[in-house]
Amino acid sequence: MDNPNQMQAPELRTLQILTEIEQGGSITQRSLATKLGVALGLTNLYLKRLAKKGYIKVTTLPRNRVKYLLTPRGIAEKTRLTYEYMTYSLRQYLRARQLLQNSLRPLVQQPHRRIAFYGTGEAAEVAFICLKEIGLEPSAVFDDAHDGQFLGMPVHPLGDLAHEEFDRIVVTSLGSKKLTQARMDKLAALGIPQEKVVNLRV
Repeated sequence: MDNPNQMQAPELRTLQILTEIEQGGSITQRSLATKLGVALGLTNLYLKRLAKKGYIKVTTLPRNRVKYLLTPRGIAEKTRLTYEYMTYSLRQYLRARQLLQNSLRPLVQQPHRRIAFYGTGEAAEVAFICLKEIGLEPSAVFDDAHDGQFLGMPVHPLGDLAHEEFDRIVVTSLGSKKLTQARMDKLAALGIPQEKVVNLRV
């Protein structure tokens, strides 16, 4: 079971939608679905629910266009969800910092401290900050989608990890149990010893 204190996916989606609508501009269901990374039909369902709850108002414009507006009730809900998200994010950061400190502090005194990251994004940025606080930093970054860079470091394909030397690999995912398990399974398939893996999701 997931941590009861963490924000659930529907709440995060609601916050994302209310934020996009508050920012104004030309928003369509299709553009919103793309930003959220969900199907168009699911986006339509979310918008209908938000309108039914009185969080947004749907106005029809000329040329069959639709405009979404945030209601006072919607503004209040966005404020509440924003506070919850900030509290949740801080809690995740503190947990990740404590976990990394406990797991990696013994490596601080070693001459060769090779810490690899599996995954990029927000969780990896949190892990990077936590590492810096104990005098460490990642030596390499790997991901399934190995495009671009992460904080100035090249991102390598996960398959290269089997040929790399490292002391620990940090699985940089926080909120998604499914994503974390998928990454753990891929590392196991590559023959990475479990004792070398540090899982941020606790």
